[in-house]
Amino acid sequence: MADRQQTEPAPQWWSRPEGTAGSRHDGVPAPRPETAGAAVDADGDGEDGRGRDGAAEQAAAPAREAPTQETPAPETPAPETPAPETPAHEVRYDPWGEQPLQVVDRGRDRRGFRLWQVAALAAGTALLAGGTGGYVGVLAERQSSTRLELPQAAVADKGRAPDSVAGIAATALPGVVTLHVRGAKSSGTGTGFVLDPQGHILTNNHVVADAKEIAVTFSTGESVTAELVGRDSGYDLAVVKVSGVRGLRPLSLGNSENVKVGDPVVAIGAPFDLSNTVTAGIISATGRPVTAGGDKGDGSDISYVDALQTDAPINPGNSGGPLLDARAHVVGINSAIRGADKDDPDRQGGSIGLGFAIPINQGKRVAEELIATGHATHPVIGVTLDMDYTGDGARVGDKGEDGKPSVTAGGPGARAGIKPGDVITKVDGQRVRGGDELIIKIRAHRPGDPLTLTVLRDGRERTLGVVLGSANGS
Repeated sequence: MADRQQTEPAPQWWSRPEGTAGSRHDGVPAPRPETAGAAVDADGDGEDGRGRDGAAEQAAAPAREAPTQETPAPETPAPETPAPETPAHEVRYDPWGEQPLQVVDRGRDRRGFRLWQVAALAAGTALLAGGTGGYVGVLAERQSSTRLELPQAAVADKGRAPDSVAGIAATALPGVVTLHVRGAKSSGTGTGFVLDPQGHILTNNHVVADAKEIAVTFSTGESVTAELVGRDSGYDLAVVKVSGVRGLRPLSLGNSENVKVGDPVVAIGAPFDLSNTVTAGIISATGRPVTAGGDKGDGSDISYVDALQTDAPINPGNSGGPLLDARAHVVGINSAIRGADKDDPDRQGGSIGLGFAIPINQGKRVAEELIATGHATHPVIGVTLDMDYTGDGARVGDKGEDGKPSVTAGGPGARAGIKPGDVITKVDGQRVRGGDELIIKIRAHRPGDPLTLTVLRDGRERTLGVVLGSANGS
């Protein structure tokens, strides 16, 4: 089939009636297929797919060999600017297509990070970098051969000399106990120490006075209940006992007659309920006349002690604890402290370096009697003293209690020749300045001990010998 030319002028625009996209009229070129190169339409006309906008030109280039007879060319119109060729891969614009080729530009879709996301990412990165850097730094420091290491002493022998404070404490602590006492109206804390393997414990009377329940705590922290064996307010001593406890460590008792001023001593107790507290000092004085108690008002609870004075710190709660010498032997029972005067605005409630202990010789005798009978005996001279006397010495009263004679008939004082109104100024050569001191000096001895008394009568001194008698204590 020969090629043909389109002699009718091309329309100014293509139009397509309603219908399918594939229908067309004669003379209207078919849409260019998407495939590159020449295509053959349904009626066999060959076209190369290149169109001209509003210009008449040949429909197709010769696809086969041209005929020998040429058709005269029509009158050549004015040259037109050829339209740019449509690339083979593009589709001609179809205004009636289901979707136009162009789209509305709605702006660029912002898919980047928001400000808070950037900040969060930066913070997380910083934390991660810091943690990693710190970890690497620690590893580098540990592995570095130039790391800082402060000098320190090597582990040495933990043993201590037996006569050192640490050595004395190590020896004595297993035998020291803390007492927690509950009474009808109050409760309190004190200290004691083991006397024997049977479980007897020595403490102060004022620690367990009026006790309803007594708990004993050992240095290991174990606690057991205890029962009262006996007590004496005049000596301020008491004995309690624990049962069913094995491995008790009794303390060794020393001799208070061997104590000298300046000897080092160690005190153990529970000041303010701080158990197993160890303090150290020296013997500051011996033979200190100390009275304590007297809360009842009738004098029945007053304690008279010929005490050892120490500057080892002693506070409430230390009462009943041991005072030990350099060999860890008990030489005293810590019992009292002296504070500043009550009317002193700077008065201290705790230790000011004036502590007093009952000599162990006296404590031993009283403890033995309390364990054996539940009571202790007091040495007496059988006289009634005038406690209101303000002169130097202890004056024998004119009358005794309830109008009785001030010198007991047949008693030790009467046998020695003591008379009412006599003033006793010395005991075994040691001066006494008042009635309290005379009682203390006498109670420092045992019943049956002989004493020498210096008596002032009618302005003249006399020397009298007396053998101490015995009276039951409370």
